[in-house]
Amino acid sequence: KASTRVTIFDQPYSFAGEANAATVQRLADRVDAKMRQVAQETQLVDSLRVAVLTAMNLADENEALRAQVERLEHQVAAKARELGRDLDRLLERAG
Repeated sequence: KASTRVTIFDQPYSFAGEANAATVQRLADRVDAKMRQVAQETQLVDSLRVAVLTAMNLADENEALRAQVERLEHQVAAKARELGRDLDRLLERAG
């Protein structure tokens, strides 16, 4: 497994795993940007507090996206049932 070195909030980290280096870097860039935003908005200097608030913000975003995906899955399932009924009616008329 290759190791990818990144910098998050001015601290170096090394990640080993299945994800490719570009993915690891993209995720690290997102975390770094979010931490800098939280630090600027809250004026906190304690990196642990910034990290916890950042984690909470990212968890909140994740939950909102999960809820959105769930709503879309329900909409797709309802539409699929509707189209299935329409198709059944058309096949009955044709047959």
